[in-house]
Amino acid sequence: MEILSLCPTVKETLWGGRRLIEDYGFVSGGDNAAEAWLLSCHPDGPSYVQNGKYRGKTLEQAIAAEGIGVLGTNNADKADFPVLIKLIDAADKLSVQVHPDNGYARRVENENGKTEAWLILDAAPGAQLVYGVNREVDRPAFAQAVANGTLDTLLNFVSVKAGDVVFIPAGMLHAIGAGILLAEVQQSSNTTYRVFDYNRRDKNGKLRQLHVQKATDVVDLRVPTGSFAPMGKRTVRPGGAKTLLTSCAYFSMTKTEVSGTLEDAADDRSFVSLLVLSGEGTLAGNNQTIVLKKGVSIFVPAGTAYTLNGEITLLETGT
Repeated sequence: MEILSLCPTVKETLWGGRRLIEDYGFVSGGDNAAEAWLLSCHPDGPSYVQNGKYRGKTLEQAIAAEGIGVLGTNNADKADFPVLIKLIDAADKLSVQVHPDNGYARRVENENGKTEAWLILDAAPGAQLVYGVNREVDRPAFAQAVANGTLDTLLNFVSVKAGDVVFIPAGMLHAIGAGILLAEVQQSSNTTYRVFDYNRRDKNGKLRQLHVQKATDVVDLRVPTGSFAPMGKRTVRPGGAKTLLTSCAYFSMTKTEVSGTLEDAADDRSFVSLLVLSGEGTLAGNNQTIVLKKGVSIFVPAGTAYTLNGEITLLETGT
């Protein structure tokens, strides 16, 4: 299979900013661009092939034509494409929300659960996230706090900066704060349970839907532990360096830095997604050369060697 360069579905929301438009050249068709779904086979926002024989097709259509083997042996028994990768620009704060695990989501929503991780690309001074609860409570106390408007007293607010890695397992309360630009890797799912949205109204004047009972069903009310540091140490190799950011049962995230020429490959176990975070260069492989610049998303089929050239920083994702 050819190495694919992808074009995202771009979404406008009431909290989105304009950096994805002004800095990346993405177009939402609206006044802002909150999310760019850069690697996606989800029906709510597919990514599209920009090169080669599948140009204009969705990534899902290209994979279906080639066969599931291009996803690697780790994904041979999966019914759905395993991950979804986004850029998110939050000019305003997002709702306080939680995602279900696989068991609940498949039973209730007929789709995957949602564990995700964020790489903070930029954060305004003082920018904060909601990251779980600040003290352990039971479900009745949580539901009461939602009902009486005191949920904010239970929320764990944390400051973040560029380079932080934030792992959000299914069940954790969370919210991206205003002034944050991030890359998100998640299970391929679009199930979100909102518990509080600051009483904001959409462009039609309607309050956004909340999902309090479902959120109460799935929320993990243990106090989170750990840091936002990368999981691994920076490892220098010919032509660049790699840093493991995080890894879980669903995906791994690695920061890849290229300075010159770096030889790499997607092995037989998994495809590789490459998202260019900064810099310029080229990718060569399978008798192809693809120009790389900020915001470019690449799908490398399993079992494919490639060469990166230039001065580039990328987010590399595998499964």
